[in-house]
Amino acid sequence: MELDRVILKTDISDYGLKAGDKCTIVLIYQGGKGYKVEFVTLSGETVVFSLFAEQVQQLSIGW
Repeated sequence: MELDRVILKTDISDYGLKAGDKCTIVLIYQGGKGYKVEFVTLSGETVVFSLFAEQVQQLSIGW
């Protein structure tokens, strides 16, 4: 669901993102086959990626 928090399951080393980093779904593609997700880095930079559903995992409530 849009605006849900998810966890990255794979590294995106070009941007210093690691498996386990948290992000927010901002757009859902093809009924959940992929997502546009947003990360905010420690320096405050916003980074947006399109990822396959297999690259993220739903966060439990109370993240």
